[in-house]
Order: sequence, then structure tokens, then C-alpha cells
Amino acid sequence: MTNQVIDIIGAPSTFGQRKLGVDFGPDAIRYAGLVERIKAIGLTVNDRGNITVPALNLEKFNSEQHGLRNLEEIEIVSQNLCNAVSNSISENHFPLILGGDHSIAIGSISGVSQHYDNLGVIWYDAHGDLNVPDESPSGNVHGMPLRILAGDGDKSLVEVGGNKPKVKPENIVLIGMRDLDIGERQYIKDNNIQTYTMADIDRIGIKQVIDESIAYLKDKTDGIHLSLDVDGLDPIETPGTGTRVLGGLTYRESHFALELLHNSKLITSMDVVEVNPLIDQNNHTAEQAVSLLGSFFGETLL
Repeated sequence: MTNQVIDIIGAPSTFGQRKLGVDFGPDAIRYAGLVERIKAIGLTVNDRGNITVPALNLEKFNSEQHGLRNLEEIEIVSQNLCNAVSNSISENHFPLILGGDHSIAIGSISGVSQHYDNLGVIWYDAHGDLNVPDESPSGNVHGMPLRILAGDGDKSLVEVGGNKPKVKPENIVLIGMRDLDIGERQYIKDNNIQTYTMADIDRIGIKQVIDESIAYLKDKTDGIHLSLDVDGLDPIETPGTGTRVLGGLTYRESHFALELLHNSKLITSMDVVEVNPLIDQNNHTAEQAVSLLGSFFGETLL
């Protein structure tokens, strides 16, 4: 990553869930000093701005199509983001995608997967996001992206960027899990997905979790995408996010995890999602996101 250009791509979509404001996440993260922080490390940054997303129609917002809220808008966002991310990788740049809610990962990872035969995905989150429409308690697509990327779910979303599954279940690592629906638990068990719950992290520590995750993915993947939902951290650390679950990862654990992932030199793309400045405290969560990205891109004290 040392000589690679970091492409910042904003995906200001709020359509995957019901709370307004997460579409302001990309610009809140920028306002918190992201570009300056990465440049200070000595890296080249190219801010490509935000992709085009459909206008927010409050009368239509949260309407259901085939049991999925805002499906038509999410299809457009996913395709536009897929194209932007794929173009970034075609130029040998490192795409850093700023959400938006976690449904944007359908587009980002679909774009990434066009350039890899065996993509690995590390999902750093409180939730598995492995629901399907028939089992989803809410119909919110931000609870479904990883399952869609594995090939299950609405056909129009599964086929964004090509109709093959974008990631195999055996190439997925879940970190920080503490809120899983019944169907998600069964899918994890049936597919033997490498999963670290908060109880696991308490028991063995974040260093061993990251070391094991790297070892698990290293030899069987040709690229690894890191998808970081700020609700993976405890809401004390990141209050400005829409689906808070107590008992999450600490600030220091998360910094250490990202430092270890940086040192592995295996992460080839990344998204940061679910920063919602409308429910935040003085843009604190966006500032935390920038600080975490500083660690990920190699910032050191000395």
C-alpha cells in the first residue's frame, strides 16, 4: 500500500435502513479530516467525491418491493458504486469507500470481486448482515448484504456486477458479533463460517483473533476486503450509528486490530459504514472513524 493511491469514494445512501442521516456519513468523515490524516502519513489521496444516488423521497422512503425496503433505489446505488470501485482497482488504486448504511457493501464488494478469483472478506461488525428477505425481521437491506454477496437473496442485487457469488462462505471472517438473528445463526453453522463473537474476543483477545483471521484467509484468497461498521465498536465509542448494541469492541482494541491488519499487507480494499451525524455527538463518531483509518493506513506515534 506504500506507493498506492488511496481513492476515497463516498456512497451517501440511507436506503438500507429506516433512520435518516447516514447519507451524510461520507461528508461527515471528510469534515473530520480524513484526507489530511492520510496525507500526513505520506500516502497519496484522490478524493473521487460521492457516487450519484437517487434523490430521497420522504413519501416513498421505506416503501417495500418484494419484501425489501427501497429495493429500487438500492439497486441503483449498488450498480453505481460497483462501477466506481471497479474503475478504481483497474487503475491499481486502493478503494476506500465511505458509507452510507451497510447495504452499500453490495456495490463495493461486487466491484472489488470483479478483480479477484477468491476474494476474502473480513466483516467487522456487531451484526452478521446475513439475512434473507423471508427471514428478515425488518426488511432492511443493511441486514442482508453479506448473504447477498454470498449468492442468496433478491436476484437483482445478487447479480450486481455479474451473477456469480462475490464471496464464498469459507472466505468470510466475522469479527465482533453480538446480535445475530435466528436464520443468521443457522446459516453460520451450516456453512461453518469463521466467526468471532464478543465472547471469543473476551476469551482470547483481539490480537489472536486478527492473527487467526489472517492465517485463515492468507493462503486461500487473492485479495481481502475489510468492511468496517462503526457499530462493531461499543456505542460508548461510536454513538452516532443507527443500530447500537452494548458490549462492543473498545477504541484501543479496534486500533490494535487495524494496526495488525495494516502490518499484514493483505487488505486490498475497505469500506467504513453506518456513521450517522444526525444522531451523533459533535461529529464524534466520524472523528473516531478517521482515527481508526489513521491506524489502518500506518500511522504511528514515533
